[in-house]
Amino acid sequence: MANSILELTESNFKETIASGIVLVDFWAPWCGPCKMQTPILENQVVAQVADKARIAKVNVDDNKNLAAEYSIKSIPTILLFKDGAIVKQFTGLQRADALIKAIEEAI
Repeated sequence: MANSILELTESNFKETIASGIVLVDFWAPWCGPCKMQTPILENQVVAQVADKARIAKVNVDDNKNLAAEYSIKSIPTILLFKDGAIVKQFTGLQRADALIKAIEEAI
């Protein structure tokens, strides 16, 4: 995972999403579409929004309580938080332009 993408766990999740804009990708290492989503986030989204939002990932296998709390039923699921509240949700593989647009709208 790129250094510019935060790795969230149950211990740092709430603190990280509490303020500002945070895009969180719920994923698992065995998930094919998740493997395709990561380079989109790393190579396209981060470069466009690094000064406006933080990009993070949550491994659902390692953080089952977080996945349950946010009713993650399929992956990848991407939640966009603004000051701790969900403002947009995506399910399945997402294009960079859709994610960047959602971040810009949330600002």
